[in-house]
Amino acid sequence: METDVAIALDLGGTQVRAALVRDGRVLARAAARTDLGGPEAVMRQFRALVAGIAPAGTPPPGAVGMCAPGPLDTVSGIVDHIPTLPGWDGFALRDHLSDTFGLPAVVENDGIAAAFGEWTHGAGRDLHHLVYVTVSTGIGGGVVVDGRLMHGARGMGGHVGHFTLAAEGPVCSCGRIGCFEAFAAGTAFGRRARAAADRDPASHLGRIAARETVEARHAVEGARAGDPACLALVAEEAAYLGSGFASLLHLYSPQMIVMGGGVSKAFDLLEPGIRARIERDAMPPFRAVPVRPAALADDAGLVGVAALARAATARTPRPPSRGS
Repeated sequence: METDVAIALDLGGTQVRAALVRDGRVLARAAARTDLGGPEAVMRQFRALVAGIAPAGTPPPGAVGMCAPGPLDTVSGIVDHIPTLPGWDGFALRDHLSDTFGLPAVVENDGIAAAFGEWTHGAGRDLHHLVYVTVSTGIGGGVVVDGRLMHGARGMGGHVGHFTLAAEGPVCSCGRIGCFEAFAAGTAFGRRARAAADRDPASHLGRIAARETVEARHAVEGARAGDPACLALVAEEAAYLGSGFASLLHLYSPQMIVMGGGVSKAFDLLEPGIRARIERDAMPPFRAVPVRPAALADDAGLVGVAALARAATARTPRPPSRGS
């Protein structure tokens, strides 16, 4: 018996996640560190995760959806290239997903899926124009314009981390110089925190560096404790984010920017600096547009791709089961 439950899968560079989702609510979930042995190894991981959250006797879900980093051609369902995951170039992800689970399958860029989740069930509900930005290992996102989820040619729209923020600067994961992602992603924030620790071994971050690798979260923890160097790092991160967000306001004229991803856990610390930079850099009509944290937090992509998979079920014939 088919139900309104969908399997939602999230392919990340460090973690894979699986969930059962019904109407925007995560019913069960499981996660594991990503197997870097390639697509077939990861597909085995997903089968095991789903088996753990949907044991024998569970009513079969009606669809399966996976969100993944890109570039990902969601029209053909084929991975173009994932900089953080070797061996996936040219992999027919949607076909393998459908064959693995015997269900209609949808594959979507992780940022676009999260944007859809926040638009339909999160902070952007009832809006007609929305930009979602996930700030984590990289920067991705998705855009809603005129009440429609923007996909672009080959479903590759919404790569909001890859416009040039400065002509000179760090090299991005995509290979270009000066991308928004290269300046403001969590990895860039972490690099600046490690550099600060190296400059002053006796500092808060320097003492952490003596026992473990300094990451962005250590700078956030230090800022919450009032450490001046950490507060300066948070202010710098907020300025980069605010400059990037101002450009996105000009490009898409949204009613709201929603910020998700791991760095958004420090939103309360970052928001004043983000707002100050937007007020400095944005043209007057855009300065009052609110920036809000994602309401669904880490579940935005899972909720979004589940909703997209269920919507596709109505127009996609169900494939035969393996036993038929």
